Amino acid sequence: MTESLLVQLRKGVLDMCVLALLARQDGYAYDIASRLAAEIGMGEGTIYPLMRRMQTDGLVKTYLEESSSGPPRKYYQLTKAGHAALAAQKTEWNSFTTAVARVLSPSTAKASGAAR
Repeated sequence: MTESLLVQLRKGVLDMCVLALLARQDGYAYDIASRLAAEIGMGEGTIYPLMRRMQTDGLVKTYLEESSSGPPRKYYQLTKAGHAALAAQKTEWNSFTTAVARVLSPSTAKASGAAR
């Protein structure tokens, strides 16, 4: 896969992945970025603007929690709107990936070629 395609795919699923991680457990931005880096290779720099936008959009809310290694950390938590957005995005994602799989399937290509 070309690097530019991979970058575009990562960007396209970043919001959904952040919402999915927060659906499992609350997290602070660096922790979320670290988990995304480990799972899908997403860089840390993209997470902070995304978290601000999600907060502005009402998908997440924040709270401070004391940290044993420094100042309090800002944790992000999904709101009801965030849970609803995740559910909608997962539905769209599943429909999309199913459609792409059909297009990429060799049996689909033969069937559509036979219909001509």
